[in-house]
Amino acid sequence: MSFLSLNKTSSNDSSNNATRSPSKFLTALITGISISTVGALSMTAPTIASAKTVQPSTANYSFTVEDKYKGTATRALSKSGSTWKYNVSARVAGVASASQNSTFTINGNNVSPTQASTTYKLLGIGRTLKLDFNPSSKIVTSNYKGKSTTMTMSQQAFDDLSLEVQIRQDLLNGKFSGNYYMAKKDKIEKTPFKKSGSTKITVPAGTFDTVRVDRVHDDDSRSTSFWLAPSLDYLPVKVSQINDGKKMDLELTKIN
Repeated sequence: MSFLSLNKTSSNDSSNNATRSPSKFLTALITGISISTVGALSMTAPTIASAKTVQPSTANYSFTVEDKYKGTATRALSKSGSTWKYNVSARVAGVASASQNSTFTINGNNVSPTQASTTYKLLGIGRTLKLDFNPSSKIVTSNYKGKSTTMTMSQQAFDDLSLEVQIRQDLLNGKFSGNYYMAKKDKIEKTPFKKSGSTKITVPAGTFDTVRVDRVHDDDSRSTSFWLAPSLDYLPVKVSQINDGKKMDLELTKIN
């Protein structure tokens, strides 16, 4: 799920592991709540003139990691002319912070990213991943830790945030397939998702009818579930993730 990872520590470095734990899930928060890695459209998919479109919004969240570390996140989706921007920031006070930005266009039902970046900081030390998309050349260029990598898009690929919007578009227009592609720092990866029914849930922002979408992991010890509200253009109102035995829960606290 995460673009950024920390160097592994030795098993006896317990204090460092304790500090790194919230940072790992902070990164998962940024990418996970984005509904990372779902469904690919053909690069030549036709425009759907009557497609429904997500609306600009600002949403605030609270999250906990292993019931010990608490943090907050804000997600802001805006539009200026034909350009959409999605900005996300999250922090565990005094430990770690992360920010993610994506710029894209929406043509009918199809989301086309142009640029994206993710910055992650732990105790003031940070790393940044940048992605540049060139739809006409069907390539994505990543820049991470001073290394540039060029990847070919045989099908449309997304960053975390533009992918979230594409999934929401597909759900709005009855096009959800579960087969999408995501650009990472050194490869383009297909990751399956599935719809797992509907349910009503209550979070600090209120009670919502939701559709549950689960990421299908290769590793049975990992799980990621999203509860998306049709009344909010399928914005995530709850996210639950287990990774390496550690659990992260995120809930919507306010929507504007």
